[in-house]
Amino acid sequence: MAYTVHQAKTHFSRLLKEAEAGREVVVMRGSKPVARLIPFEQATAPEPNRRLAGGFEGLIRFDDSAFAPLTDEEMIEYGFENPEKDNRFQQALEGKALSPELVR
Repeated sequence: MAYTVHQAKTHFSRLLKEAEAGREVVVMRGSKPVARLIPFEQATAPEPNRRLAGGFEGLIRFDDSAFAPLTDEEMIEYGFENPEKDNRFQQALEGKALSPELVR
């Protein structure tokens, strides 16, 4: 509904009730609209930062080689000792308990 400024001042309470009911109220100065009354919607509080499962789906890609075991050269390159020459590895294969001086 459209009302003149004089009508809006005179019947402001009624215009507020109309806006609360969901109707749009336009205030006109002559034939020109100057203001609009609309219902006020309470802003909902944003949810706290929550992790979204699957939020990165499709953004990260890798091939099956990512799960392939490392070669001895790659393990040495990445800072691991050569497992075949490491006494702890041999003892673990044989099922022996590790000696305290070999445990880091």
